[in-house]
Amino acid sequence: MTEQLITEIQRKMLPYLNNEQLMHLRDAMAETLEGATITYDGSAIPAAEETDAVEAFITAKRIEGCSEKTLSYYRKTIEALIAGVGKAVQQITTDDLRRYLTSYQIQRRSSKVTIDNIRRILSSFFSWLEDEDFIVKSPVRRIHKVKTAKVVKDTYTDEALELMRDNCKTARDLAMIDLLSSSGMRVGELVTLNREDINFNERECVVVGKGNKERLVYFDARTKIHLQNYLEGRTDENPALFVSLKAPFDRLMIGGVETRLRELGKRLNIPKVHPHKFRRTLATTAIDKGMPIEQVQQLLGHQKIDTTMHYAMVKQQNVKLAHRKYIG
Repeated sequence: MTEQLITEIQRKMLPYLNNEQLMHLRDAMAETLEGATITYDGSAIPAAEETDAVEAFITAKRIEGCSEKTLSYYRKTIEALIAGVGKAVQQITTDDLRRYLTSYQIQRRSSKVTIDNIRRILSSFFSWLEDEDFIVKSPVRRIHKVKTAKVVKDTYTDEALELMRDNCKTARDLAMIDLLSSSGMRVGELVTLNREDINFNERECVVVGKGNKERLVYFDARTKIHLQNYLEGRTDENPALFVSLKAPFDRLMIGGVETRLRELGKRLNIPKVHPHKFRRTLATTAIDKGMPIEQVQQLLGHQKIDTTMHYAMVKQQNVKLAHRKYIG
């Protein structure tokens, strides 16, 4: 209890003292209170203060450009921690976090990737609290990144892509598959596109990606022809690029795209057909054919090049050929 009281006093003095003065204050309080019996009611910190801290963090992340979906995930993760530990954020220790993460993994049988995602969110939250003088020091500092196995994720083969194209029953589905495979855009970017966003002369369009950031993406000649054929056959007035096949011809949503592709995959016996796989396939093919990784990063709209490297898996056969060419 003594340690918690000292930490709380330090936190409240953060705006007025520098680091050296805070350390002298801690030493003085520790020496003065040594051997003393202290009763400290942790519940004295109002619940509203916890809510205010979380709300302030979410607001800060919203200003940074995080999507509402991401913010919702952040909020649920942080509130689950506070409820699970049962302490005020100022009192949460590194050991509390370790116990929480261990318990979470055992009870839910969560993967290491999931646990590390939670750790990253908590690290962001407590680091922000430290920067904003809510706490003295982030308890996540000593919790290191969870080591996870690197899994080489599947990409579509050339044969699978052609098979899907040949077996599309509608002009819309053919245009959709071509656009996904040739541009590498996210499915969330695809469904927000309008007809007027497409520049057929330059074979490009502007999409709004994560963090509401705009970027140019490009498509090939085949996609251009199939898109034009699809749009020429439309009879509705909806400005959306892709709409449902039946009246009232509403804008196609992410779930609709995923369902359509999943059904196509089952019909053709192609495993794991989903929109994101087109994006990964494009990145792998581009790097495989010699496109500089920095250009692939820009093409996919990644903020960090490490993310691009996770997407792109160079074919082993090309590694073998490169070894023979450059080494022997």
